[in-house]
Amino acid sequence: MVDTETMGSIEKRICREAKQNALCFVLLDSESLSDKMAIDLVKKAENAGASAILVGGSSTIDQIELNQVVSSIKKTIQIPTILFPGNVTGISPMADAILFSSLLNSENPYFITQAQALGAIAVKKYNIEAIPMAYIIIGEGSSAWFVGRARGIPFDKPKLAVMYALAAQCMGMRSLYLEAGSGALHHVKPEMVTAVRKNFNGLLIVGGGIRDVKTAREIAQAGADIIVIGTAFEKTNSDKLLRAVIKTIVSVKR
Repeated sequence: MVDTETMGSIEKRICREAKQNALCFVLLDSESLSDKMAIDLVKKAENAGASAILVGGSSTIDQIELNQVVSSIKKTIQIPTILFPGNVTGISPMADAILFSSLLNSENPYFITQAQALGAIAVKKYNIEAIPMAYIIIGEGSSAWFVGRARGIPFDKPKLAVMYALAAQCMGMRSLYLEAGSGALHHVKPEMVTAVRKNFNGLLIVGGGIRDVKTAREIAQAGADIIVIGTAFEKTNSDKLLRAVIKTIVSVKR
């Protein structure tokens, strides 16, 4: 089990809720949204039952714009607003917490440790709650894969994902994110989720390419604690799918 003594309040809350049922986080790209659009989306997400809003983007460069979006979101909803940055420019003092991630399968050391060293200064300065997380990109072709120079794990090679999951566990990371990529054509297979779940004791997050209830159910049944919905919700601006996904994954027995 994860040691909760070293956790901040947001992480403790997420772990407590995830023990009861799988959760849904909604991921928004700060660069593609106006304040008005962000407010509309997060209202719908909260009303649909989302447990948190992730604000990120692989190429976020305008920190003033990011601060405005995060500030607007924070004023609108009660659920946590959590940063999911692709680089040091994705850090905002307005957020409740940050997924402080290391892209373990990047071929560029910058995304494994160097960006983290630079970003840690801002995280400490702004007193943002940091949630230590291993980030693993599955497949190729996504923005995160391209920007992060990841050596994407093939979708049909769960043992490779397990290797990275075990490494994350040994390094003390309390969360692990299996990412197919924003707008991915394929989602992480349930077989891979099951294999990783058997070997990783922390929060298991799965996102990318999840566009229907069936897929969400299978990933939750495979052992995911958190399912991330991004493009499928952001582009349609409809909470119908989101409500259906949340209703389904909450019903999956732990």
